[in-house]
Amino acid sequence: MHTKPEWITTPVTADLLRGCLDVEHTAHGVLPHRLPAHARAQCADGQLAMAESQPSGVRLLFRTRATAIELDALPTKRVYAGAPPRPDGVYDLLVDGRLIEQACVAGGNTLTIDMTTGKADTRSGPAGTLRFAGLSDDMKNVEIWLPHNETTELIALRTDAPVEPAPPGNRRVWLHHGSSISHGSDAASPTTTWPALAASLGGVDLVNLGLGGSALLDPFTARAMRDTAADLISVKIGINLVNADLMRLRAFGPAVHGFLDTIRDGHPTAPLLVVSPIYCPIHEDTPGPAAPDFSNIGEGRLQFKAMGAPAERASGKLTLNVIRAELARIVAQRAGEDPNVYYLDGRDLYGETDHAELPLPDQLHPDAATHRRIGERFAASAFARGGSFSGPCGGAV
Repeated sequence: MHTKPEWITTPVTADLLRGCLDVEHTAHGVLPHRLPAHARAQCADGQLAMAESQPSGVRLLFRTRATAIELDALPTKRVYAGAPPRPDGVYDLLVDGRLIEQACVAGGNTLTIDMTTGKADTRSGPAGTLRFAGLSDDMKNVEIWLPHNETTELIALRTDAPVEPAPPGNRRVWLHHGSSISHGSDAASPTTTWPALAASLGGVDLVNLGLGGSALLDPFTARAMRDTAADLISVKIGINLVNADLMRLRAFGPAVHGFLDTIRDGHPTAPLLVVSPIYCPIHEDTPGPAAPDFSNIGEGRLQFKAMGAPAERASGKLTLNVIRAELARIVAQRAGEDPNVYYLDGRDLYGETDHAELPLPDQLHPDAATHRRIGERFAASAFARGGSFSGPCGGAV
C-alpha cells in the first residue's frame, strides 16, 4: 500500500532558476523571461514577446533528498490555424546531470496564430501538474528543464523532503544568442536543442538567448548580453535578417559592429565567437522575405519559401552567402585588435552534404536528428583542444 507523501511547498524564486534573465510575478505564479524588463519594454513585437517568454535553456535547479516531486505549471501552447496540432512541450528531469524522466503538462492556455493574417488569439485554460516519483532518497542535484518552445508559468513546487538552492558551481557560463534554430525549433526536448547538447558536451552552464524569429541585431539584446555574467559568448547571425528582409548590406556591417561593440563593453576579453548561418537552400542566394507555403498543408506539412529574387542582391538585399562573406570580413578586421574574437562558418555545423542526408523539413528549421548533429559539431569545434572555447578562459591552449 502506497502512502501519500507529506508534501513540502517551496516558493519558486530566482535562486532556484537558471538560464533566465528576469522573473515576473503573475496572477498565477512566476514567469521566467530570457530578456530583462527594460529590453522587453523597448519592442512591442509579438513574435519577440512570445519567443523570449518560451524558456529555452531555463531550468529549476535545487538540492534535495526528495523521492517525489510535483510541479504545478500553466503552459501557453501554440496552435497554427489550418496546421496539425503541435505536440505538448516536454519537461526533462535530470538527477546529478543524468536524464531520468520526461513528462508533459496537459491543459493550459492556447495561443492560436493565423499565419495568413498575423492575427493571434489567446484562450485561457487550466494549469496542470507534473509529477516525478521513485527517486533515490540521497542528497542530489535535481534539474527540471522547462519546455524550450512553450511559455510556462510556474505555480507551485512540492517535494516530500526539503529543498535548498544548489550552490554555485565552478563551470564556465556560455551565453549564446541566435535565431529559432538556437532557440530549439523542432528539437525533441529542452536538453536536446543544439545549444543544450553542446553545453553538456562542453561541460558549461548555458544561458540561451536563441530567440525564434528575433535574432535581428536589436540593440536591447546586445545590452542584455553586455550586462549578463558570462565566460564564453557566441552570436549566430543571419537567417532572421534574410527571412525578415529587415536591412540591406549598407546597414548590416555597421549593425554587426555595433552589436559586438556593445557586448565588448561588458565583456572586453571573453572569447567571442561569431557564427554564420547553417546551410538553407531557399536563402543561399535568394533574398527574403520568407513566407509560409500552404501548398502541402492538407498533408500536414507547413513549409516556407523565399519571396525575393537573386537579382535583388545588386541593390543590397541580403542572402546567406552575402552574410557569411561579410561576417568573415568583419571578424578578420576586428581580430587585428581583438585576439579573442573568432569566426565559425555555419556550414561546418550543417552544410550541403548534411542537407542531402537530413533535409530541413519545412525548408528553414532542423529536426531533432539535425539538432544533435549541430550540437555535437559545435562542441567538437568550439570546446575541443585549440577551439575558441577550449582553455580555462577560452581560446587555444
